[in-house]
Amino acid sequence: MGDLAINFSASNLSKNPIVPLLPLLTILLGLLVVYVPTFSDLFHGIWKTDQQAHGPIVFAVALWFFYYKAKLLINSNIPVIPAPKLGWPILILGCAFYALGRSQSLYIFEVGSLVMVLLGLTLLFFGVAVAKHFWFAFFFMCFMVPLPPSVIDIITQPMKMAVSYASEHLLYRMDYPVARNGVIIYIGQYQLLVADACAGLNSLFTLEALGLLYMNVMRHESPLRNALLAILIIPISFASNVTRVIVLALITFYWGDEAGQGFVHEFSGMFLFMTALMLIIGVDSLLRYLTGKFENRTPTVVNV
Repeated sequence: MGDLAINFSASNLSKNPIVPLLPLLTILLGLLVVYVPTFSDLFHGIWKTDQQAHGPIVFAVALWFFYYKAKLLINSNIPVIPAPKLGWPILILGCAFYALGRSQSLYIFEVGSLVMVLLGLTLLFFGVAVAKHFWFAFFFMCFMVPLPPSVIDIITQPMKMAVSYASEHLLYRMDYPVARNGVIIYIGQYQLLVADACAGLNSLFTLEALGLLYMNVMRHESPLRNALLAILIIPISFASNVTRVIVLALITFYWGDEAGQGFVHEFSGMFLFMTALMLIIGVDSLLRYLTGKFENRTPTVVNV
């Protein structure tokens, strides 16, 4: 098995397409049997909460990205050299994590094991080169792994305080009757609790994941531009969440608590992502302009 070396190409796959597909379909069926109950629990459980609402989005985008990279793989002529010595340990470790997570209801191990199982199978059947081709797809899937509640609380609390503080001061600058006590904002006769969803943990994870996916698909050649955009997604997420809280506060102030907590509250989440997406595209365009200006001003060294 370790001596096998072929290339992914349309001609190679068309010679005998059924033989390589049979074991892969068998493995796919096994993965469905094992992980469908896990994802059923997620969709009917924590993925319905505000704190983990980014999970289904990341999962759906991850499936698309695997398909996208698989299409590119067919014409890439990447050599297939199975690496069982590396694949088997990762696969066995992933299965052990799944057994531990499933038996102890630890989603971080149960869901996280899928990344290790897929990576191990890729190394086992296709080798290191193919695994490198899919490296970002495996990394992207890590964003859907649910974090423990204790970790969420540690991360969310300072974010809630920061979002509450910024929203209060901006509303005050706009001459609205506003006050704040911790993460509770008082505007007029109403009070709004800045909950975990408004603190931006789920949106931060989703936007960071989608921003990295955007960079990977766009294939920017400048490492500096990629690094800056990845870092700037954090303040973009913060600004988007502050905008969401201010919009909800103003809706509540003018139209009452029912308007602020009803459909508009749910729609504000979509508004948040639309705002963040426009900011990401705008920041990326600005970085493209600045890096282009910097590269044009860099003197060319000519050897004499």
